Amino acid sequence: MVTGLARHDDVTIAYERLGPADGEPLLLVMGLGMQLLSWPDEFCAMLIQRGFSVVRFDNRDAGQSTHWSHAGNPSLLQLLTRPGAVAPYRLTDMADDAAAVLDAVGWPTAHVVGASLGGMIAQTLAIGHPGRVRTLTSVMSTPSPRIGRPRPGALAALGTRPATDRDGAGERMVRVFRVIGSPRYPHEEQWLRDVGRRAYVRGHDPAGGRRQLAAIRASGDRRAGLAGVRVPTLVLHGEADPLIRVSGGRATAAAVPGARLVVYPGMGHDLPRPLWPEMIGEIGTLTGVGVPST
Repeated sequence: MVTGLARHDDVTIAYERLGPADGEPLLLVMGLGMQLLSWPDEFCAMLIQRGFSVVRFDNRDAGQSTHWSHAGNPSLLQLLTRPGAVAPYRLTDMADDAAAVLDAVGWPTAHVVGASLGGMIAQTLAIGHPGRVRTLTSVMSTPSPRIGRPRPGALAALGTRPATDRDGAGERMVRVFRVIGSPRYPHEEQWLRDVGRRAYVRGHDPAGGRRQLAAIRASGDRRAGLAGVRVPTLVLHGEADPLIRVSGGRATAAAVPGARLVVYPGMGHDLPRPLWPEMIGEIGTLTGVGVPST
């Protein structure tokens, strides 16, 4: 594993590079309030075994990347009524961060896989930096904050009181994913506890997720931009996702010409281990990596 910092303007983005240097380049972009740790090591190992070189990173306002603490903690009312006034940045800025990571690791282009907010960033990268994206995979995401709106219980789970210590952070992670995770598949609660604890130590900042949410709401609808995306595109979504409902995935696939949509029954807003082989197989087929020649 190689760790590093990507820099552009006044932003520093922490990243990790996994796998052989000569693998097919694949950039993983994580979701709201989450750190690079939330891409499971075993999931990354399966991608590497497939033939990829993998980079995962902390978005701004998460983990060891730059935090916009000076911008404060927007209230729920502000997020709902005037997100443009309280958002210190937009998804285009977060896509520029992703492009800076590609620069830092020396990749002119890469296959890009984004989950949740990461899917929105990946979409924005494909729109704004089309020459950098070989293929686009958008997982449990949406092209607009107005499409696939969360069920009330899912939103409430995210709004629970922040943890005040590492063990509390681990338990909070478990509680959140009991609500938003996949109803058909077992929740890996020990892994969730471990990720929550490690994330607390690496960079605990509950307000960072609020600022990222403000960026989502202030960035509007991407469907017109996605209509111009010409790279092979895959959309993966859980039919039982309570946080970004499956209509978000359907709308993403409908917006990108030729996109393939795969909907998994019983999958919520997480990456269930039993589905990893199928998901990675879909990514391999999209990219042509690890696919036997005929």
